[in-house]
Amino acid sequence: MIYAYIFVMAGVTYLIRMLPLTLIQKKISNVYIRSFLYYVPYACLTAMTFPAILYATASPISAFAGLAAAIFFAMKEKSLVMVACFSCIGVFITERILELI
Repeated sequence: MIYAYIFVMAGVTYLIRMLPLTLIQKKISNVYIRSFLYYVPYACLTAMTFPAILYATASPISAFAGLAAAIFFAMKEKSLVMVACFSCIGVFITERILELI
């Protein structure tokens, strides 16, 4: 019975991915649809990672500190490695301060 569920879900996943490729043959020329499709990957990535950011640490306060550090350094246009490192440092320092309190 479990194999039936797996095959059905595999078929549904395959259809969702392949139907747009086979049905839409011409280039999308509508500016609004192209703009919408351009931002879909960013929105999906944000929706998947944002909850994980807030629950990945021992305290939501340290998670917010890491998020704030990441946003600050990303707005300063630092590299991805720098943003990640400073975010981790922010979480680490905040966790140590919270242990003292």
